[in-house]
Amino acid sequence: MTTARLPSPLRIAAFRRFWLSRAVSGLGSAVTTVALPVLVYRESGSPLLVSLVAAAGTLPYLVFGLPAGAVADRVDRRTLMVAADALSALALASVPAARALGVLTAAQVVAVAFLASTLALFFDAGGYGLVPDLVGTERLARANSSLYGAETVARIAGSAVAGGLIVLADPAGALALDALSFAGSALLLRALGSAGGRPRPSGPRPGLAASVREGLRFLAGHRTLRTMTAVGTLQSFSGGAVVGQLVVLADRGLGLHGPDGRIGLLYLAWSGGGIGGSLLLPRLRRRYGAFELLLGVLPTGALLGTAVVLATDWRICVPALAAWGTAYLVVLVNTMTYAQEVTPPELQGRVNTTRRTLSSGLGVPLGALVAGTVTATAGLRPGLATAVAALLLATALVWTVHLRDPREPRRRAAVRTG
Repeated sequence: MTTARLPSPLRIAAFRRFWLSRAVSGLGSAVTTVALPVLVYRESGSPLLVSLVAAAGTLPYLVFGLPAGAVADRVDRRTLMVAADALSALALASVPAARALGVLTAAQVVAVAFLASTLALFFDAGGYGLVPDLVGTERLARANSSLYGAETVARIAGSAVAGGLIVLADPAGALALDALSFAGSALLLRALGSAGGRPRPSGPRPGLAASVREGLRFLAGHRTLRTMTAVGTLQSFSGGAVVGQLVVLADRGLGLHGPDGRIGLLYLAWSGGGIGGSLLLPRLRRRYGAFELLLGVLPTGALLGTAVVLATDWRICVPALAAWGTAYLVVLVNTMTYAQEVTPPELQGRVNTTRRTLSSGLGVPLGALVAGTVTATAGLRPGLATAVAALLLATALVWTVHLRDPREPRRRAAVRTG
């Protein structure tokens, strides 16, 4: 049966509950993303502590990325994810509770931001193996696209809600909404029952360090997956570079100064493009293989990125940015889907958290840092051009692999899906 003939994964009750849990949690997390930096700045007045809150979102991937994957492959995934959601709810609820008692400090807020990001990492490590168990490999592209689409919509809505809550209430109170969202997500995951838990093999198992090495060996030994992981990291670098410079682009490149509401359109265009990508990917995957898809989408993304770099009018920049966001999400979700398709079930957590560590933990912050440094020293256009340069490098990489042996990616995919 082909992917085109299969019903939507949302018709599977267990996946539908998981999808709803991600949408609910994504709405609350979007509120926290806005409220936490505001709260820290109000408590301390320190730009450094605000930067620490931002770093707390990616630092756990560098610190715990590899062991989190190994843990997820050794325990019941659903139980791990429920525990991560429940602990996240408690951690976030501690902030409004401390505020009510008059004992809240900036240090506590930073610690909660780091803990919440760490728990999200362990949750994601379990989710990489849970989704294939719930929907099967044939529906993975549609399932992942549905998840990313729902989370993107929730993120846009949550950001708008956060702005209103910060005005109407204390930012600490806004975090109570995220705590409730995590509690709701945990209850939805518990309703899955035994679905997706996948009991671990009985008998002796290697230690945690040996488990990590096993996952690394698989990733390093699979040439196509290794190439696509490098592509995903370069793609994340480009995303970090462009998003980190959107405010500067608005001010210096498009003439949108001060509290101009059109600045928000740039962020909305990037996120809205992601929704388009989530809708487009399943259709593309029905026509093209995962590696074959990159051959066209990556240079398209580079071309759209060039249009953004050169734009001097917001009416040109906004649609170009939205189209670039569409290509961006297609590449990222396509890469993740392929990794889930070719990775053995017992290695899902380790292989995919390693990929995520390289992209979210390394690619995004490095892209933001490099682009910011280049902008400060050479100007806005060269800074933004670093994002396009990363895409051109990724394009050259996939085309080099393709020209050397056009059949290799399909052969490797057939090992798991054929």
